[in-house]
Amino acid sequence: MKSWDVRTRARAAGIHLLISLGVAAIAAVLVFALWYPGPFRWLAGGRDLFLLVMSVDVVIGPLLTFAVFNRAKGARHLRRDLAVIGVLQTAALAYGLHTVYIVRPVAMVFEVDRFRLINADAVQVAELPEAPPAYRDLPLTGPWLLAARRPDSVTEHNDALFSGAAGVDVAQRPRFWQDYAAAKPRALARSRPIATLVAHYGSRVPDLRDRLAEMHADPASARFLPAMARGEWVAVLAADGELLGYLPVDGFF
Repeated sequence: MKSWDVRTRARAAGIHLLISLGVAAIAAVLVFALWYPGPFRWLAGGRDLFLLVMSVDVVIGPLLTFAVFNRAKGARHLRRDLAVIGVLQTAALAYGLHTVYIVRPVAMVFEVDRFRLINADAVQVAELPEAPPAYRDLPLTGPWLLAARRPDSVTEHNDALFSGAAGVDVAQRPRFWQDYAAAKPRALARSRPIATLVAHYGSRVPDLRDRLAEMHADPASARFLPAMARGEWVAVLAADGELLGYLPVDGFF
């Protein structure tokens, strides 16, 4: 391959790379401003999944352009090759974003003694008509803050028990959803003082205190509960049960 041909191919691939990066930036706004806002890019693993999808899509397109770009083919042939690459790259991007979309977080649910983050693909969608009216259409702009209510009959209790044995938690079942405000007393009753958490992770005291200050949590009165999400997390509660934020530590100790 002649040096001038390599330079021409590299220039075409570079232009393609810049276009791909621009599209990736637009996709990032969609993903992180709507589907995985704030801390949920970490709690739900959205950042890692998005980077995986985008890295593959951004790299493959320019590499294919570098491989096929040759002015000797003629303008018509070259346009056809580039159009095929564009279609393939767009299809890969659409598939990747669809994957990110269907596993987006839709609810952070308090259940018994912990919070559990629920992704869209884990929801028992057949029960959505049985959810409270405000929660019958899964959100597109970040997860709801909910609680799983207690079964109100023997039949419901047995149903929840058998579903749990089959691997389906009540947090995944819309028929048991309720607004978190109704469960604040229960959450507070099962929570522990944040001072206990900070003392347990003595080597991380400065970092934990900085994070608590960022969420305006009072170390003297704040409390915590474990949060089941991607990785190890705890949910930080104010003295009145309001959810203030999350810390990246294991709350089961």
